[in-house]
Amino acid sequence: MDKFRQKRRHFAVIGDIMIDHYIWGKCDRISPEAPVQVLEVSKESRLLGGAGNVINNLIALDADVSVFAVIGDDAEGILTDRLLQNAGASCTALIRQKDRVTTKKSRLIASNQQIIRFDDESKEEISGESQEKILSLLEANMQCYDAILLSDYGKGVITETLSQAVITLASKHNKPILVDPKGDDYNKYKGATLLTPNKKEASQASKIEIKDRASLERAGFKLKNDLSLQYGVITLSEEGIAIFDQDLQIIPTVAREVYDVTGAGDTVLASLGIALANGLDIIEACKFANKAAAIVVAKIGSATATLDEIEEYDHSLNRGDIANKIKNRAQIERITKRLHAQGRQIVFTNGCFDILHRGHASYLQHAKALGDILIVGINEDASIRRLKGESRPINPLEDRAYLLAALESVDFVVPFGEDTPYELIKIIQPDILVKGADYKDKVVVGSDIVPKVELIEFVEGKSTSSVIQKITQNGSC
Repeated sequence: MDKFRQKRRHFAVIGDIMIDHYIWGKCDRISPEAPVQVLEVSKESRLLGGAGNVINNLIALDADVSVFAVIGDDAEGILTDRLLQNAGASCTALIRQKDRVTTKKSRLIASNQQIIRFDDESKEEISGESQEKILSLLEANMQCYDAILLSDYGKGVITETLSQAVITLASKHNKPILVDPKGDDYNKYKGATLLTPNKKEASQASKIEIKDRASLERAGFKLKNDLSLQYGVITLSEEGIAIFDQDLQIIPTVAREVYDVTGAGDTVLASLGIALANGLDIIEACKFANKAAAIVVAKIGSATATLDEIEEYDHSLNRGDIANKIKNRAQIERITKRLHAQGRQIVFTNGCFDILHRGHASYLQHAKALGDILIVGINEDASIRRLKGESRPINPLEDRAYLLAALESVDFVVPFGEDTPYELIKIIQPDILVKGADYKDKVVVGSDIVPKVELIEFVEGKSTSSVIQKITQNGSC
């Protein structure tokens, strides 16, 4: 995730913004006026929907967003503007068109069950004047954007004229343009970097029923070639994402319990945009999008995924990836802030761990048992030389850190260059500080910061010094 944090990316999102209106309550009686249930309203909520969910996803991924959309000159339009600004989006290209109705989808929810939905909206194409305003504002600020996202919900903003003009402009400025398409005629998206239809949408647009890998391959390459796309992409729900580049490659989904797929397509569009803008190739971009979508579908309603959540999820998936457990200070600071917010019990210990042996493994296993997360600080080579002499360490930092990270009991390994881990402890703020029992009646570095110190007995006869001594006596060193 560090690559994503090095530079804050800026996106232009063009599409259909709407209000998702929820009316919550319970139904305990039938109306005396008609044979219908009476909803006793307990609360209402109004959220950004449509392209607004793409915007929310981008902002959650630490991006800046400029909104290019058309709303009505009505109360819902005013609310849309306010919600976008509250989310942190730039609304200087949010155009009010007097003859339009801002889209609002109202859902009546009784005991978590949707009873009915009613929509209030304009679906005809936006005026030529509005299209010209969007294009003019986009062109004037084109150098600001890392990518352009078109979020088409079929409400009239993404006209064929506007779509083709934006794609031409993006191509001229060498900007990626990603589209979440709508309808069964994709010609208006011709020349885009990629589209993100699902399997059903791709079947309708390609006129090829997708029922197996062979038909998937035909449909995907037909869309890619007919529409002159740089990449062909079809989302496959729980099966992952299909990529049509030189050949068909399916990036499988990452296992996660699914609660609600609402808005997952918006998450895929946003996360693909972030990934490509940060220089990832299409394979790695789709892997990133898969992880973001996996987080979102485990939440209820139109949700978002943050970089921290993706980083944590990636760590949980790659427990077997040893190098993934070795972190620098900036990384561990972000991770521990998140862990503290989650109420996780963090245990910290430190040492040289020059020659890993049974005593270390036992010590670290007991340390991990004291909490939820074990973080091990490890001395860098120069600090070991200062502490133990020029003949140490026997093993360089890279090897020592890797072997430590390979232990199941260890969650993270963090090198430090000072003689003591005091500054690292200040960053991590662990709940429990662990040292060996030989520190009894001694001052433990960091004990003034950490609320609890635990001393653990060593395995008798097992130490790095004894291992070195044995090797030396045997003439092997």
